[in-house]
Order: sequence, then C-alpha cells, then structure tokens
Amino acid sequence: MNLDERLDRIVSRALELEAQLSGGLSGEAFTQASREYAELDDLVRRINDLRAAEQAVIQAEQLLADPEMKELASAELEELHERLPHLQRDVRLALLPKDVADERSAILEIRPAAGGDEAALFAAELFDLYRRYAELKGWRFTVMDYDESELGGLRGGIAEINGKGVFARLKYESGVHRVQRVPATESQGRIHTSTVTVAVLPEAEEVDVTVNETELRIDVFRASGAGGQHVNKTESAVRITHLPTGIVVSMQEEKSQHKNRAKAMKILRARLYEREREQAHASRAADRRSQVGTGDRSERIRTYNFPQGRVTDHRINLTLYKIDRVMLGELDEFVDALTQEEQAMLLAAEGL
Repeated sequence: MNLDERLDRIVSRALELEAQLSGGLSGEAFTQASREYAELDDLVRRINDLRAAEQAVIQAEQLLADPEMKELASAELEELHERLPHLQRDVRLALLPKDVADERSAILEIRPAAGGDEAALFAAELFDLYRRYAELKGWRFTVMDYDESELGGLRGGIAEINGKGVFARLKYESGVHRVQRVPATESQGRIHTSTVTVAVLPEAEEVDVTVNETELRIDVFRASGAGGQHVNKTESAVRITHLPTGIVVSMQEEKSQHKNRAKAMKILRARLYEREREQAHASRAADRRSQVGTGDRSERIRTYNFPQGRVTDHRINLTLYKIDRVMLGELDEFVDALTQEEQAMLLAAEGL
C-alpha cells in the first residue's frame, strides 16, 4: 500500500466513525468510537491541509497559461512549494507510532558517578540546570529528595517535573554526563574529568502498574544528614524493596514517615513502569541502556568542557559554544536536534 492509499483509508475511517457517532451509538461502542475518532482527528486535519495545498498547486499551474493571471499564479506557486514539504513532513510524523508516555510528567534522578567531590558538585549544578529548564518551559519542579554533600554537592537528588509533554522533552537527558574543568578544590590548576548519571522516567499512575503489597519489604529508619534534630530522632525515613525485581527506593526528605512512603511508592511505580516499557520495546530498551550506562567515563552522552566553553552531545555530534547559557537551562537546541534525529530514524524505519 502506497502512502496516498494509506491516507485515503485513514480519511475514510474518520468519516465512517463520524457517521457512527452521529447515528446513535451508545455505551462502550460510543466510547471506543469516540476515542478512535479523537486519535485520528489531528492526522485527518493534517491530511486535509496537505491535499488542499496539492489541489491549490494544480489550480495555480493551470492559471499560468492565462497572461492576466500568470504573475499572481507564479507568486502563489512559489509560496505553495515552500509550504508543501512542511505539510508532507507533518503528515508523515503524525503517522508514526505514538509513545503514550510522551505527554506525561516525569521523575528526574541525578547521582554523581566517577569523580568524587567534583562529581557531586557537578551533580548539584545539573540539578539546578533542569530546575531552570523547567522554569523556562512553565513546568512545576518539585524536589522529592536532595542529599547534599559536605562541600555543597549532591550525593543524589530526585525531582518530580509536572507539565504537558515533559517526558517527550526530557527523555533524551537520560545517560552519563561528563564534565571537564579545573575543580574549585584543585590547587594545581589541572583539568579533571568527572561523570554524573541522569535518569528521566515517565510518571506512572496506579492504574499503569500493579504493585502487590505482599511483594514489598518496607523498612523504616532514622534519617541521616541535614534535616534538623527531628528527623534524626524519629524513624521517619523509609526504604521500600520490590522483591520480584530487587528495585530499592529510599526516601528521607520529609519529616513524616507517611509522606516519605508516598514519595517512595511514586518513584517505585515510575521505575516499574519504565521497566515494563523497556521489556515491551526490546530494541529501544537496548538503546536506552547504552545511553544511561553505568557512570563510567567512557560511557557518555554529553560532555561539558568549561575551559573551552563548549557542550557536545555525542549522539548527534552537536557542539554548542555557549556553556554558560546551557547551564542556565537553555537546552532546547539540543532537545530539538535530538527529537529531529529520532524522528528521522523512525520515518526511515517505517518507510515514510
């Protein structure tokens, strides 16, 4: 089936559903037809826009033979020929399989890997980077857990980022981020290399993941580190172990054991949901694991080189010489390029 035939079928199906919905469907049949029609609506609109432009090209070309209309037709054709490639791409992109998680909010986890104190310091800076990016996008950034080191670095941090399409924009950030610079603690002025791991998980609802309470081991203990006397005197911290998978989530940010447990369960659901997604998309999971890596310096997705003022994304070989702006949260140039690269790969795989 060629592309035009595929588009014809989609438009015909939408018209069929429209007729059914106006013909008195009820109950589950109405719900299913409404859902399918809603899923097709945006694609059909794009198809109609494309076909209207293609028809306008035919009409304008016919007018070229009319001396009085030739100049007007030529101008219209020039505009249409500029629009058509964009309309065609819009239709092809709309035909791609949808990642149901793309529109969701996300859980962000950041941990230092290789590099000791310097890695912890950069982890804190990355945490702030994503906080600023969320502010620029109008998303809500809520700290769920923040374990600060003695030097003001970050031993581990988790945040919930709420908004429409958060995961679609941030999913490319999962992986190993490498920093090259002279640490503030280095007296000899030598450049050090450190790494930080970033994981971005789509937020999961209770209906997405079934968690059997009998499969959980829940431990409570006294919180450690900064947090005041109260958290150190009461067993407010919570550690949840999911026995079938071995996933462990600890939470001690709140003074309330109940709140810590609720946060830990939210993170556990997100990790289990992502695990299920990876199992359902084996090839994609392999790519994702290779990006997330283990924190080793050789496994990296992006390098932040402060002496040269550059940031390089190694997956698409894109280098930007504006590290100061990137650290202030200006990530869109990377995210847009990564999105386009993934779309191009998907279009090729789908034969579009």
